[in-house]
Amino acid sequence: MSGLRFQKYEGLGNDFLVVDGTAVTEAEARRLCDRHFGVGGDGVLIVGPPRTPGARASMQVINADGSRPEMCGNGLRCVALHLAIGDKLTETRYVLDTDAGVREALVVRDGEHGVVTLDMGAGELGQDHRESHGGRDFTFLRVSMGNPHAIVFDAGFDERAMDEIGPRVSAASPQGSNVESVVARGPRAFDVIVWERGCGRTLACGTGAAAVAVALATSGRAPYGEALEVRLPGGPLELVVNEGSLKVSLKGPARRVFSGEVSS
Repeated sequence: MSGLRFQKYEGLGNDFLVVDGTAVTEAEARRLCDRHFGVGGDGVLIVGPPRTPGARASMQVINADGSRPEMCGNGLRCVALHLAIGDKLTETRYVLDTDAGVREALVVRDGEHGVVTLDMGAGELGQDHRESHGGRDFTFLRVSMGNPHAIVFDAGFDERAMDEIGPRVSAASPQGSNVESVVARGPRAFDVIVWERGCGRTLACGTGAAAVAVALATSGRAPYGEALEVRLPGGPLELVVNEGSLKVSLKGPARRVFSGEVSS
């Protein structure tokens, strides 16, 4: 890795190194994302050429531990803003290729900041998972947003508890999973703590928020077709779940923090 140029972006504190068209190995991603000996980040986002007709670009995600998730909602907002900055556009709509499929993004930009509305695709329900913690049994609802999630309601887990139970619930799935703990703060407002496979506990997770919204709607805890506020440690996201298709739209911020270059 010599002379690798990158730009640092964040979406609700979920931070990434964005790299244009350059292959990054798993080992390089681990070094770059190290918060003590590298640049620091939750992952590396590689922006490449489109793979489908009509798409503007593709996004490949490498987690801080070198693993490859299928999709990253906060990362995709950052990539959409990155493209809008490069294209010198203040408002635009992009079609973007991800490993979870084609996604659309509407970007409204003000300098280095942007608000991005994403088509997150359709949620798919899986089989519930049961896990014990602190002498209590909990049920986790499994939802896929192109990547796997396990969601528990009203468990009241704090950050320490999530650091303990998150890896166990993730390991119960063959491919691993992200884990979300949800507490209702109103009929359309919910607090969420996230433990992400490949990163650990993070300040935000876009696909996690989308999976939570699907779980809320399908379990009757929140309405379809209306804006839901999912409050993550890094800030809130606005989501809407379509009743027929379980497609989710997600609206939230992204910001370019700085640019840099690293050499081996």
